[in-house]
Amino acid sequence: MTTTGPAPRHRAAVIGSPVAHSLSPVLHRAAYADLGLEGWEYAPRDVAPGALAGVLAELAAPCGPGPVWAGLSVTMPHKQAMLPALDVVDPLAAAVGAANTVVAQRSGTGPALLAGFNTDVAGVVGALREPGGGTLRAEGGTALILGSGATACSALAALAELGAARIIVAARNHAGPRRAAAAARRMGLEIEAPVWRPDDPRSNRRVARAMARAQAVVSTVTAGAADVLAPALAEALDGARPDAGAVLLDVVYDPWPTALAAAWRAGGGAVAPGWLMLLHQAAPQVGLMTGRRPRLAPMRAALAAALDARARPAPGAPAPAAGARGPDAPGAGREPVGGSAPCCDG
Repeated sequence: MTTTGPAPRHRAAVIGSPVAHSLSPVLHRAAYADLGLEGWEYAPRDVAPGALAGVLAELAAPCGPGPVWAGLSVTMPHKQAMLPALDVVDPLAAAVGAANTVVAQRSGTGPALLAGFNTDVAGVVGALREPGGGTLRAEGGTALILGSGATACSALAALAELGAARIIVAARNHAGPRRAAAAARRMGLEIEAPVWRPDDPRSNRRVARAMARAQAVVSTVTAGAADVLAPALAEALDGARPDAGAVLLDVVYDPWPTALAAAWRAGGGAVAPGWLMLLHQAAPQVGLMTGRRPRLAPMRAALAAALDARARPAPGAPAPAAGARGPDAPGAGREPVGGSAPCCDG
């Protein structure tokens, strides 16, 4: 599917496996329309690990008779695995150890250099700042990351940018070059790295108590993986509300709200849903691929419509309860951020 206009001259895609669920096409197409970019197409493309090299070769190939490749949005499982195959890696992506954006840099019609960038860091920063109206009281405070994979590595860089003095990474596995502990060493950050054992109630209580005392929490684990923590978090927050301005970002946006986010909000904390990270990483990604920075407001509106459509029951199915979409849905009771000014999971 493409933007309206003539036959496509430029091509971009989001790659991963699975990728059919991705909302990146919604965001990028909305940006193209708002920028008046005719002849640009953007589509999801399911790419298994064994097929990644072929896709990158296609991206770098000399220009042919069809649309010219501009770049790729990259989601799991390729964010870390593809770095050695790129010609150039931005310093931030190299430090994080993950790239979610590949740009085909061309001079003329010959082969392209493939450059990797990380806009997930910008996505985490933007998502954490938004619930507080652009401010976050993380400077000098404590932050906790749940999980240790590619998104956790980006969250590390984001929390360092926001000034967190103490960063705790609670995860089931800390070993290996692609984990957050290795990223912290590359970035020169000192972190605490407790092992989280979801099947151990005592471990869940320890992690939940640390979350309750943090100024910023980022859950990077997959849908349902943190549900076991919700009762322990509710208990930890009972009578000990989070600090004023404390924010939890749960990178999951479907289903929403997650049990963890619901427990945090019930305890008095502010919540940033995963779609906010998606929105804030997509805008600089579009800029890298097109050379033009889009406005957030049209992208937010398109995302809201897509999420509403997903939440709408199928014909004959019972309608969701009133308010089931929740106060975190795009545009629900909030003014758009960045609506008039130019400004990252694929």
